[in-house]
Amino acid sequence: MQIGFLGAGKMAEAILSAMVNAEMVQPWEVTACDKSEARRNLLASTYEVVVTDDPLLTVKESKVLVLAVKPQDLDALLDQVAPALKTTHLVISIAAGKTLKVLRLHLGPKPRLVRVMPNLALMAGEGMSVYCPDGKIKASDAALVERIFGAAGAAIRLEEKHFDAVTALSGSGPAYVAFFLKAMIDAGIALGLPKEEARLMGEQTLIGTGIYLQQSGRDLDEFIQAVCSPKGTTEAGMKVLNKSTLPKTIAKTLEATAKRSAELA
Repeated sequence: MQIGFLGAGKMAEAILSAMVNAEMVQPWEVTACDKSEARRNLLASTYEVVVTDDPLLTVKESKVLVLAVKPQDLDALLDQVAPALKTTHLVISIAAGKTLKVLRLHLGPKPRLVRVMPNLALMAGEGMSVYCPDGKIKASDAALVERIFGAAGAAIRLEEKHFDAVTALSGSGPAYVAFFLKAMIDAGIALGLPKEEARLMGEQTLIGTGIYLQQSGRDLDEFIQAVCSPKGTTEAGMKVLNKSTLPKTIAKTLEATAKRSAELA
C-alpha cells in the first residue's frame, strides 16, 4: 500500500506508527509531507519513512492520502493538490469540521473520499475513530479505513449527520475526561495523598474501569449500583453526585462543543 500523509503532526504520526507496528505497510511505502523540517527529520529517523515538503510529490507517490493538516490550512492545500488527484486515489480527511461536501467542492469529482473523526488517544494506540465515506466509496475502501484506524484503537462507521455529536463525545472527550481526572486527583491530594501516588491511583482507576466496562458490556447503572454497598463509602459519595448538577454540566459541555463543530463546518 502506497500511503501519503499531507501533514505530519502528532495525529498523523500516531496513525503512521500504528500501521508500521501492525505491519500494514513497510516504511518505504509511506510518504510523510510536512512544512516543518523538524517534523520531517523526526519521522524519517524514527520510522525510516520517506519525507518531503512537496504535497504534489506526495500525491504522485501515493494511492491513499491522509489529510492531517490544521483545518485553517486545509483549503489552500486542497486547491493545490486537486489537479493531481485521480480516480485511483482514496483521500481520508481527519480535519475537524470539514464536511465531505466541502472536501468534494475543493477536490473535484475524481478521488474517493472518507471523513474520519479520531481522538488523541490514537497516540496511545487506544483511539476512538468514527468514519463516514461519500458515495464513491468501495467496500474495500471502508474495510481499509477500519483496518488503518482500528490498528490504533476502535473504529466505527456513522452517517455524517452525527459528526458534530461525535466531535463532542469522543473527539473532544479526552480533554473532558482529563478535567474530571484532574479534579479527582486534586481531591485526593487535598485528603493527604502524595501527588505522584494520587495521579497513579486516578489514572489506573480510569484505565481499569474503562477496560472492564468495555470488555464486560455491563450496564452502567447496574455497575454503579454494584460498587455501592448499602450504607458504604461509595454510596455516600454517590449521594453527593446524584444531588449535584454534574450531569447537566456535562450535557451543556457537549452541546457547546457540538455547536462549535457545526459552526466550523
